[in-house]
Amino acid sequence: ALVLEGEQLSYRELNRRANQLAHYLRAQGVGAETLVGLSMERSVEMVVGILGVLKAGGAYVPLDVEYPAERLQYMLEDAAVKILLTQGRLAPRMPVIGAMSILSLDEDWEDIAVCSEENPRLPFEPEHPAYVIYTSGSTGKPKGVMVPHRALCNHMAWMQHTFSLRATDVVLQKTPFSFDASVWEFYAPLLAGARLVMARQGILRDMASLVQVMIDQQVSIL
Repeated sequence: ALVLEGEQLSYRELNRRANQLAHYLRAQGVGAETLVGLSMERSVEMVVGILGVLKAGGAYVPLDVEYPAERLQYMLEDAAVKILLTQGRLAPRMPVIGAMSILSLDEDWEDIAVCSEENPRLPFEPEHPAYVIYTSGSTGKPKGVMVPHRALCNHMAWMQHTFSLRATDVVLQKTPFSFDASVWEFYAPLLAGARLVMARQGILRDMASLVQVMIDQQVSIL
């Protein structure tokens, strides 16, 4: 299902980890309309984090690790984020907002791994938010755009009808997850049973390496 350089997860393992995170987040009070911050370098944990938040019924707020500290703090405050998912090496750099708790998906995974592996069954509606992406702020302060599950499902259905991914396809995820264009790259291959290949952090500044990843992983969709 998911590949990043030497690391890979099957569909069973990806679903298992996302379920464990979802149950952990539910125990922390995450539910419908709860906004969960997500600030990570490109990694397997990033995909587990995205799916785990959705499976918990919450909405994720992508926070690019390369954003200035002032922008990160503004977004965390504006979204009133109560829990932030990140990685151990990044946690010390994140602004601390009020009573916000920080969970490192790599260093704290032992606590998460004791949770149920079963698919959670949650009562949330199509109009509940799935994610919140902030605008650039070029016309003033950045604004959080709340995208509901209904819109996400509609977009994915249209893309699949238009481009018809197959289980044999290999899709390269290279767009920063703080941009809306990244959404199709994450979900479309997983919905089609295809393989999602994550490009490592910063690879868009190294075209030779990006091309090599496409050759090595036999990427079919870019």
